[in-house]
Amino acid sequence: MTAVLVSLIAVAGTLLGSFSTFLFQQRTARRAEAVAAAERRRQERLTAYSDFAAALTELRRAVVTVWLRREDPAARKEAHAEADRLGALAGAALFRMRLVSGRPEPLADAAFALIDPLSEAADLPDLKTRETAFETALSAFIASAAERLSR
Repeated sequence: MTAVLVSLIAVAGTLLGSFSTFLFQQRTARRAEAVAAAERRRQERLTAYSDFAAALTELRRAVVTVWLRREDPAARKEAHAEADRLGALAGAALFRMRLVSGRPEPLADAAFALIDPLSEAADLPDLKTRETAFETALSAFIASAAERLSR
């Protein structure tokens, strides 16, 4: 009888140990999944933010090229077509970034809004001033995005 009782206690101890190990492993796996999901979201935001900044920088370059070629109708038309194409890509990058971030992006909107005024510059110094304003706005967006990504 004592041997049976000892065996039952051993089996119960083994089962209890196995069950507690299962619970701890399950909890650890859930925690690891949550950390991995958070890192995937952070990587998606990083990609969306950097793609937007790159697209906006390319669009700025194209708009400035249109402005610089304003005296040559054929070259201006070609540059304008490129600027339109890059504008569509920048708009798509903005929409993707908004979807991924899940929040309003006023600094991104402010930088995007400074693209059109580039084409309205009166002369080269005015163009440089407008480019500086754009670069300042884009830098503010990048700094804000970097801060959010570091959390």
